[in-house]
Amino acid sequence: MSATPQKNRASRRVLAAAAGMATVGALVAAMPAGAHDRGHGHGHQSRTVDVQLLSFNDLHGNLEPPAGSAGTVGETQADGTVKSIPAGGVEYLATSLRTARKGNPYSVTAAGGDMVGASPLLSGLFHDEPTIEALNGLDLDVTAVGNHEFDEGATELARLQNGGCHPVEGCYEKGRKFKGADFPYLAANVTSEKSGKPILKPYTVWKKNGVKIGFIGVTLEGTPNIVTANGVKGLKFHDEIETVNKYAKELDRKGVKSIVALIHEGGAPASTSYNYDCDSPGAGDGISGPIVDIAKGITPKVDALVTGHTHQAYVCTVPDPSGKPRMVTSASSFGKVYTDTTLTYDRRTKDIVRTSVKSVTSENHVVRRDQARATDMTALIARWNTLAAPIAGRPQGFISADINGRGSTAPEKPLGNLIADAQLEGLAPADKGGAVVAFMNPGGIRSDLVYTASAGEGDGVVTYGEAFTVQPFTNMMNVVDLTGAQLVAALQQQVSGSNAASPKILQISKGLTYTLDLTKSGADRVVAETIRLNGEAIDPAKTYRVAMNEFLAGGGDGFAALGQGTDKLVGASDLDLFNAYLAAHSTASAPLAPPATDRITVVQ
Repeated sequence: MSATPQKNRASRRVLAAAAGMATVGALVAAMPAGAHDRGHGHGHQSRTVDVQLLSFNDLHGNLEPPAGSAGTVGETQADGTVKSIPAGGVEYLATSLRTARKGNPYSVTAAGGDMVGASPLLSGLFHDEPTIEALNGLDLDVTAVGNHEFDEGATELARLQNGGCHPVEGCYEKGRKFKGADFPYLAANVTSEKSGKPILKPYTVWKKNGVKIGFIGVTLEGTPNIVTANGVKGLKFHDEIETVNKYAKELDRKGVKSIVALIHEGGAPASTSYNYDCDSPGAGDGISGPIVDIAKGITPKVDALVTGHTHQAYVCTVPDPSGKPRMVTSASSFGKVYTDTTLTYDRRTKDIVRTSVKSVTSENHVVRRDQARATDMTALIARWNTLAAPIAGRPQGFISADINGRGSTAPEKPLGNLIADAQLEGLAPADKGGAVVAFMNPGGIRSDLVYTASAGEGDGVVTYGEAFTVQPFTNMMNVVDLTGAQLVAALQQQVSGSNAASPKILQISKGLTYTLDLTKSGADRVVAETIRLNGEAIDPAKTYRVAMNEFLAGGGDGFAALGQGTDKLVGASDLDLFNAYLAAHSTASAPLAPPATDRITVVQ
């Protein structure tokens, strides 16, 4: 299933591939050497030049501004309070990036992965071709792959890179053939099991007027644990640190001394506000998570790390192995934030100056919606919306208030309960699987259900497009036999094993209750003796019919116990069950209210 993209036909920018690979892009007309270089050279180039690095991550096909709380960014005010600012949408992201580039002749734009996948209907319905087209229009220069780039497998990822119409659905617009990405996708740590070679370019080099910056792109090594098995079939994912260090050495040997790593893995800052001072009180104190150890292990040859995956906004310094401060950044998600980093490039050493933090400065900026929209992006959205309208606008049900999913920070989410109940109801009949309980993975809930009308459908109306945005994967549902012991083990795997540091709390159907004691550690945080199904204790030896999507049934997200199910029955898709439940339980005069969140008792 290996696929190596050919030379990109349409790149407009200055990107030279390395390692003997084909050149990507054509040289733009050279600007006067030394423009905006530091110092006054009296007709000569100064020794250093400021290179602007603009970056963002985890766009997930959100071309339109995300709805509800998913479309806001927290900003800490002078008095310590946090204000929610509406943000995101490619019309505004394009304006923000274009405004930021003004007066910066040495400007390069990079992304940290998950540009596509788990996308709203506007992009997802068309296999994310609209997002790739938008990114071309944004003048993105390079991106790492994220785990979601593998949702539809390596062959489809290669098509997004190279172009060509969808193998099943064909071309979406008469007379238009999908051209693919103008920018290279980098996948240094993803190799073909057959050939052992990277399935896409491991790195690329940006060049302008003698300035050269190498970009190495990797995704998280644990991608196979969070993507369906079909998506990663035939692929091998390697250690992020070893891979980046290997290619940094290769770039260095080729004379490329300035290197940026694009890493689809991230951390959790102590505050979720985009303007939190991550280095207060000390360098690196304000962030935890996998990226910290990765940053500490990556060779000092790498000058900055653009990260992602955790959907957080941070600008931190984490010391490299030699003890020198190094910038590690992330720009929230869904196009709500972008990072503007200044790299001081030394023409003599060909390296980024990192003698002091001031030589590499970085700041996150909100993509505000009170600025002008980019008209080319408005036209792009309108064009694809016209194609999507017959499906997107179809009413599915009615709600009486916002039902939060992605926007809820609680372990048990109202929308999670609604989804799990829909799955149980659809698969409880004997001929549909005979399920007695249903589980939903929290990461599969991609949005909120918002009461306020978004496109003239009327307040409280849930359209097909809105339902799709909540559950865009269209996973097939499975019903399997699990023992009571396996059920208990699965609930404990929420907070132990690979989920110990960052718990993944399953959303559960009505009838299942238990206590989550966060004062304890590991598996003990799920108090086994409190687990009840319809008021009865779980019998370790008894067999239970359990409904879940195919991702969880494959042991995804660290739930090995759920992968041990037997006597599998494949049911309808998660989206079909969700829409059927909305139709059965709501009308315009009797809309569905947000379900209570009383299934998990949390002790803190």
